[in-house]
Amino acid sequence: MKKSLLVLALASGFAMADEGMWMPQQLPNIATELKAAGLELDPANLTKLTEFPMGAIVSLGGCSASFVSPQGLVATNHHCIYNSIAHNSTAENDLLRNGFLAKTLAEEVPAAPGSRIYVTKAVDNVTNKVIDASTAKLSGKKRVDAIEANQKAIVAECEQDAGHRCSVAAYYGSLEYYLIKQLEIKDVRLVHAPAEGVGKFGGDTDNWMWPRHTGDYGFLRAYVSPEGKSADFHADNVPYTPDFHLKLAKEGLKEGDFVMALGYPGRTNRHRLPSEVADTFEWSYPNTVSQFAETLDIIGRETANDRDAALKYASRVAGLNNYMKNRQGMLDSYAQSDFLARKQAEHQALTAWVNSSSANKKAYAKDLANIEKLLKEQQQQGRDSYLLNNASPRLLGTARSLYRLAQESTKPDAERKAGFQARDLPRFKAFIAGMDRSFDVRVEKALDLQSLTKYVALPKKQRNADFDKAMGIKDNMDQAALVALIDSWYAATVLTDAAQRAALLESTPAQFANSNDPFVKAAVALYKTDRSKEAEQEELGGKIQQAYASYMRAKIAFMQSQGKAVYPDANSTLRVTYGNVTGRAHGNEDGNAWTAFTTLRGITEKATGEGEFNAPQNQLDAIKAKNYGPYAVASINSVPVNYLATLDITGGNSGSAVLNGKGEFVGLAFDGTLDSIISDWDFNLANTRSIQVDLRFMLWQMQVVDNADNLLKELGVN
Repeated sequence: MKKSLLVLALASGFAMADEGMWMPQQLPNIATELKAAGLELDPANLTKLTEFPMGAIVSLGGCSASFVSPQGLVATNHHCIYNSIAHNSTAENDLLRNGFLAKTLAEEVPAAPGSRIYVTKAVDNVTNKVIDASTAKLSGKKRVDAIEANQKAIVAECEQDAGHRCSVAAYYGSLEYYLIKQLEIKDVRLVHAPAEGVGKFGGDTDNWMWPRHTGDYGFLRAYVSPEGKSADFHADNVPYTPDFHLKLAKEGLKEGDFVMALGYPGRTNRHRLPSEVADTFEWSYPNTVSQFAETLDIIGRETANDRDAALKYASRVAGLNNYMKNRQGMLDSYAQSDFLARKQAEHQALTAWVNSSSANKKAYAKDLANIEKLLKEQQQQGRDSYLLNNASPRLLGTARSLYRLAQESTKPDAERKAGFQARDLPRFKAFIAGMDRSFDVRVEKALDLQSLTKYVALPKKQRNADFDKAMGIKDNMDQAALVALIDSWYAATVLTDAAQRAALLESTPAQFANSNDPFVKAAVALYKTDRSKEAEQEELGGKIQQAYASYMRAKIAFMQSQGKAVYPDANSTLRVTYGNVTGRAHGNEDGNAWTAFTTLRGITEKATGEGEFNAPQNQLDAIKAKNYGPYAVASINSVPVNYLATLDITGGNSGSAVLNGKGEFVGLAFDGTLDSIISDWDFNLANTRSIQVDLRFMLWQMQVVDNADNLLKELGVN
């Protein structure tokens, strides 16, 4: 039987402690290292996804979380439920500013539309089903189409088990594919969130920085039908009873203790080629930072005196600020490093190895040369379409998606494009429903004006004639003409009305074609152009997929020849990362800088009473009175707030449960440090530190400040 590349990638032994976002099934292969670091559990038990502790770990579809009670209570980061808090906030009842606590189940409120909790039930290797004998012979778009058809068939079979959401994830550059089956909990309710002055204390100023004093935690609850099945929100639904839930640690952490984070990291790029590194750090990220900065300035200006509009964009602003600071931090680290030179040297060594005398190695040489050519073509396409993509108004994007859905709905479900099948309708409905609390015409007009001004300044030959015609864009349009054009779109559109948007979900292509809405008309006019462009991208993408898989096969073999382990890049699937609580050897910003723990003293030192450092007065009063309850630590003469660890995490790990060596809950991962976030591309153990909110601070805040006695009892706190 053919061995999994997952097994082969570990066959030569472990390369570096702490580094790696490991698939649970890989952990027995690094058992020696886990035990040496302090794990007391049997690593083999961590491979069992439906048993403890993996059975308690869930995904929110972008963030990680975990069950912490038998009644379906879920712990995650404050910033992971920020949109749900904002969605339920109004200028008159500002839950973001004041916090939220449901004292009873009846007081819990629905999370933002589309909120989900995904409970993993099974993971199976389906590589031979995705790339079967006939698919392996194909290239270009035909290969993409065949892979997609196989994936859809696998998913459709899996989802015959009602209430489950299935997906097929690619690993090692699409060398391997795994089917992931998850229970999809659709009734998600907001239970508790501290005030923004706790959950987001320090805001963007402290984001990615140390020392931190942020109570980045909150609670949701999963609900199911009375029969225990996945169901939409209903008053008769009951709390979900998970098979397993995490239990709170009886003893607090101290420096040097073993910790592991269990969650769903988004994306890492440690296997990328040198040309991809150069394109990303010398073109893509600089342009992204510039664009996001402009977007944030516009939103800030347009919502400055309108609290309701500000609440609508609060989640987007938080995300943009986080992403922008992340990318700028990577750029700064890249500029001060020899990362590209090292990547180039590594690739040269790989190239020399595959061109050595072995016939098996030489088989890789053609694809190594080909992948560079294909990537260059893809990168140029991205640059050529950058301003056009940004110039597309948000409502045009909505209309395009809805019209594509209408077109795909005329086909048998199995033949529809992935993302537009019957299984995807709830996502569309949630998006449509949620727009009212995330969209403001004045803000969108200003954003459109900014992006279109740049686009229309391009020479005519660099613009897209079909887009210009569909949107009414003329040569040499000045600012006044652009403003008038944009005003005309929004004056005539019906897409700002929730009922009209919902009606489009049920409309036929013919009904779309008869619409007088400017965005809908443009979507219809651009449909053929969009599909042609998509086909071109898929043709190139299919060639890249094939060449990239060969490149990764060569890289794995090369690294094995050097005795190095190979874990797959993160891809939003369940991973385990481990390390130890430890500070950094330098830094002296304040008394807690780069030590392992921060304290309540740092909150009072930073608190200004306004803006990002607006700590609640009742919290400050409790700190001043040294009302620490049972959560004080004598060695720091305070309650620990946040702590550093050598956990290898990235975006998507937000909300990951952090466990001690016994598998007990000791906090939530929520951030990294600015000078180490380039570890998404270039891991450096000396610098890499993750930031966690300490369980003891969570419990102190809940007991002493927020009086969340009902939740403390549910969590088993006496």
